[in-house]
Amino acid sequence: MAKKISSLEDLGGFVFSTNKDFEFNQNDETEETLDPNQQHLEAHLDKKNRGGKVATVIKGFVGSADDLKALGKDLKTLCGVGGSAKDGEIIIQGNFRDKIMDYLKNKGYKVKRVGG
Repeated sequence: MAKKISSLEDLGGFVFSTNKDFEFNQNDETEETLDPNQQHLEAHLDKKNRGGKVATVIKGFVGSADDLKALGKDLKTLCGVGGSAKDGEIIIQGNFRDKIMDYLKNKGYKVKRVGG
């Protein structure tokens, strides 16, 4: 059975053009991951839209989605909790800001505490 198409994004963003001179140029923009010593990360505590539960949010990562997910997995393993990594942010369930900041500093990242 074929996969059900629910939006235009499922078609790849291009459907049809009536322009005879149209050329489809797909630009694969792969973002290069900066070295840890060039990264400026921010460690936030957040409990908005989380049912009152606290989450540690790491913002400011510059790099590919695969590298972001790999770092997120390392942080989740370090803390022994769940979380997610997407859109340049790593969300770790619970208040592990100090532990995560120490780990990232040891890896060479520049980490700044933001908020209370």
